[in-house]
Amino acid sequence: MVELDKEVLPLPPRYRFRDLLLGDWQADDRVQVEFYVNENTFKERLKLFFIKNQRSSLRVRLFNFSLKVLSCLLYIIRVLLDDPREGRAGWSLIIWVNRPVPLWALQVLVAFISFLETMLLVYLSYKGNVWEQVLRVPFILEMISAVPFVVTVFVPSLRNLFIPVFLNCWLAKHALENMINDLHRAIQRTHSAMFNQVLILVCTLVCLMFTCICGIQHLERAGNNLTLFDSLYFCVVTFSTVGFGDVTPRIWPSQLLVVIMICVALIVLPIQFEQLAFLWMERQKSGGNYSRYRAQTEKHVVLCVSCLKIDLLMDFLNEFYAHPRLQDYYVVILCPAEMDVQVRRVLHIPLWAQRVIYLQGSALKDQDLMRAKMDDAEACFILSNRFEVDRIAADHQTILRAWAVKDFAPNCPLYVQILKPENKFHVKFADHVVCEEEFKYAMLALNCVCPATSTLITLLIHSSRGQEGVASSTDQWQRTYRRCSANEVHHIRLEESKFFGEYQGKSFTFTSFHVQKKYGVCLIGVRRLDTANILLNPGPCHIMAASDTCFYINVSKEENSAFVRGHRESLRGPGKGADSAPQNIYHGLTRLPVHSIIASMGTVAIDLHDSSDSSAIVGGGNTLTLPATADSTQQRRHSIAPVLDLGEVNGPTFDLLGDQSDDEAGEDGEEGGIFKGDLLSLSARWVKGYPLNSPYIGSSPTLCHLLQEKVPFCCLRLDKACHHSPCEDARSYGFKNKLIIVSAESAGNGLYNFIVPLRAYYRPKKELNPIVLLLENSPEADFLEAICWFPMVFYTVGSIDNLDSLLRCGITFADTMVVVDKESSMIAEEDYMADAKTIVNVQTLFRLFPALSIITELTHPANMRFMQFKVKDHNSLALSRLEKKEREKGSNLVFMFRLPFAAGKVFSVSMLDTLLYQSFVKDYMISITRLFLGLDSTPGSGFLCAMKITEEDLWIRTYGRLYQKLCSSTGDIPIGIYRTESRALPASESQVSISVEDCEDTREGHEPLLCRAAPHRNSTSSEPPTSSSSSDHPLLRRKSMQWARRLSRKGGRGPTGAKGPGSAAERISQQRLTLFRRSERQELNSLVRTRMKHLGLSPSGYNGMTDQANTLSYILINPFPDTRLELHDIVYLIRPDPLSQMPNRSSARNAGRSDSTHL
Repeated sequence: MVELDKEVLPLPPRYRFRDLLLGDWQADDRVQVEFYVNENTFKERLKLFFIKNQRSSLRVRLFNFSLKVLSCLLYIIRVLLDDPREGRAGWSLIIWVNRPVPLWALQVLVAFISFLETMLLVYLSYKGNVWEQVLRVPFILEMISAVPFVVTVFVPSLRNLFIPVFLNCWLAKHALENMINDLHRAIQRTHSAMFNQVLILVCTLVCLMFTCICGIQHLERAGNNLTLFDSLYFCVVTFSTVGFGDVTPRIWPSQLLVVIMICVALIVLPIQFEQLAFLWMERQKSGGNYSRYRAQTEKHVVLCVSCLKIDLLMDFLNEFYAHPRLQDYYVVILCPAEMDVQVRRVLHIPLWAQRVIYLQGSALKDQDLMRAKMDDAEACFILSNRFEVDRIAADHQTILRAWAVKDFAPNCPLYVQILKPENKFHVKFADHVVCEEEFKYAMLALNCVCPATSTLITLLIHSSRGQEGVASSTDQWQRTYRRCSANEVHHIRLEESKFFGEYQGKSFTFTSFHVQKKYGVCLIGVRRLDTANILLNPGPCHIMAASDTCFYINVSKEENSAFVRGHRESLRGPGKGADSAPQNIYHGLTRLPVHSIIASMGTVAIDLHDSSDSSAIVGGGNTLTLPATADSTQQRRHSIAPVLDLGEVNGPTFDLLGDQSDDEAGEDGEEGGIFKGDLLSLSARWVKGYPLNSPYIGSSPTLCHLLQEKVPFCCLRLDKACHHSPCEDARSYGFKNKLIIVSAESAGNGLYNFIVPLRAYYRPKKELNPIVLLLENSPEADFLEAICWFPMVFYTVGSIDNLDSLLRCGITFADTMVVVDKESSMIAEEDYMADAKTIVNVQTLFRLFPALSIITELTHPANMRFMQFKVKDHNSLALSRLEKKEREKGSNLVFMFRLPFAAGKVFSVSMLDTLLYQSFVKDYMISITRLFLGLDSTPGSGFLCAMKITEEDLWIRTYGRLYQKLCSSTGDIPIGIYRTESRALPASESQVSISVEDCEDTREGHEPLLCRAAPHRNSTSSEPPTSSSSSDHPLLRRKSMQWARRLSRKGGRGPTGAKGPGSAAERISQQRLTLFRRSERQELNSLVRTRMKHLGLSPSGYNGMTDQANTLSYILINPFPDTRLELHDIVYLIRPDPLSQMPNRSSARNAGRSDSTHL
């Protein structure tokens, strides 16, 4: 403290204490600093006005350009007024000219102003070296054309001296170039090098021609005395290398000028053309600009991608231009990569060349967004690169692009595609967002309980008129499948509709049934005027209002439809439709003693009552029996209860959130009956609620089946026992239902969306399938924390290409296996080779486990043809030819006739791209798809489920009668049929395969499994019905076995009774084929059983002799009402929300009913 006090200086005595308190004594030490004082000088101000400031400099250069052009015009006027034949003669005509005094005065004034401006600019541009300014070509030309006029002011005798004023054209060219540069700087215009180069080339040609014309005309004053037009004619003929020779220079100065000008042209013009060609090539690579005039007069959309593939481009163009009102739109592609050869070839096609513009640039640069005229665009599509090695990094790039576009053009609608669900909340400001993994896993999950949901959604979101394969479809199923695939989702206001206008004030189910019966239109949802939420099948409690927006499935929208009464019935005729089966098949089926019709909620069975017919109830049971007829030979169509016009439902109501002991009690009387051992008490306590831990932000809350207490992480491992449970394989758990196995590379957040739809609250406990995740990498703790609250969800660590891993995860107890495409395999040196490993592994699974239903995700849809590949299969070859024809026609769905796709066994995530494209025209498609897949759960909105048609249900006969029965009982809305048929194979091939497999099957005794119990009638398993074909047709089984035995016995003997040696050779070849097939099947069967015994697993659950290769499955979306139902058909339903309250029945009765309708 003492040292500090010594350092403080005492205050001067003149400062008073008041000044010390007020601080006035410190004012004298403050110094004001002024900045940029160098710009306050007179020279800097002039430089700022003439050079630095873009707008003022532009005005100065425009004035300079006008002066130079004016001087050239005055020179032309002087030439026209001058007559060389008057006065002088000889060489003096070149030196002296006749210049009128007024013209001389104007030329002197222009020259004096130009001289002063030039000297001022030289002074402002001076930087210490005066010769740098003096020796410049523009300065020399200015001195040649301006100084002589200034001299003539002081020397009057030189007023008629010739001065080459026409050289000012080069100064005008220089001023024009500077003016264009200043103009670009002033208006912030970039990427105009091409325009500048073209301007320079044109100006160079004009200046060369003008200089040559004026020079030859003046020099020939002493020769041929050519006019300006004659000189122009001569220069054009000479520079075009024609050279007629009728006009030629006579004196040597003009001849020398021609030689000089030709040499200059040969040097200057090639350089200019080379620069122009280089810039043209660069422009072709970068794409140039989208003109502002076109942007203001035409409509366009911008497609932002990081890497443009030909498949992505064609999918976008075909889907975007499939809508008639988008034919006049332009598509501007903004991509940072250079356009590849395939894309360039496609964009040169006249169909796309006039409507698609490719710009090489980045969405993060305002200059490139300005080139694409993003602020004037109708929409911007931002797509992620799914082939990126790091998909998270690809999402980050997409997020930055979306932010940049929103910052540059806030009013431009954004359509964003994101890959990872955890990144979705970063782009929630976008108008429409499609998360690839979110949709993919939900679609794959529904494929397990509602077969071919992926195909159903894909067909609905693709624009098609049902013209695919119209000339090449030879099979009946192809024609039916093609016609039904043309159905799409459309919308219209009820008060503006002819379809729905007459049903104002009626219930939703009443409207849906009658519209489907009358017009063949399937009404699936509505949206109130005062809300933005779409309700799928709100049920009979919803009364249609005039302001409601109706969403329906039809081939075309109502505005493009014509109404011709009776045309449909007369066209098809009774029983002659394309969907109608032969009548003799159904005559016997309708006589079956049917007791009930089954409706399904997901996989729940409900007995439906017909309250209008009390005689149908026998003994008070909960069944629907057919009324007895006096004459057993007489057939009649049984009546179905009418659909009520005001929301009353004839079927029973029940509480799905309550404890339904009948539905959930196991056969042993224990609730759940899911596990054995110490884990039973923990797993039996199930509740319905919302998941507590979501793995990412932005997931829609869904009411699910949950455990009251979460499962410890050690108990989630299926193949390892812990101190909580001794179970270490799928058999020891004693599952009542078959497993659903998901093979994935890692436990990403998207897998959460696979579990949620399969554990939704509307699916009963006894129908829930255990879910096993087969992961190559161990899951993280946060993922386990999210799934530990769900019942019957396990994981194992292994690979799909390892047989031991498959057996440990319980594949022999599985009904469905989902193979998810690996992210690491999406990148390959050859694009379409990304699916090679997946395809080979799945093909191996088909051979090892033929009874297993496998759903595969592929990167490229074109690789679907390799699924279940057979070399000599005539059906596959026919479909391959059909696909090639469709590709040549430019079809949107070239792969739609492939059997794996039609059956819903294969899915490619690129099929979802069209969902984002179609949202530009149908902004509701993403919301409807999310409701279909269970990603969103809007209160009052229904959900997608399925119902299997059994023998007891075939009395309904037709799809239209089923539609009425469901609407009048449970309020379900059917939207399509999943049909499985047997394929006709060659007789020898089919008999050999059946006989060998059946013989082997009878020789081996299989121990019955818990999971092989009799399935529920409403089971929605995607397993084809052919697995039980041998039991359904015992006569065929016995005959096939007898035929095989006879063939084997006759093989060693001679061809008795045969006609020629050809039949003997044929029998021998058939025997060899039989032995080959038999040995291969036995070898695979023995391999699997050996590995199971080695791992300590019981081989009793494995059946490797079931063959599903002789069936085909396909989807019929919104079929005709008179379409015949067939055995094992699976009907897609939209079931009303069980939580929505039913309307008061007394009020409905007082409001009145419509007349009964009997089918």
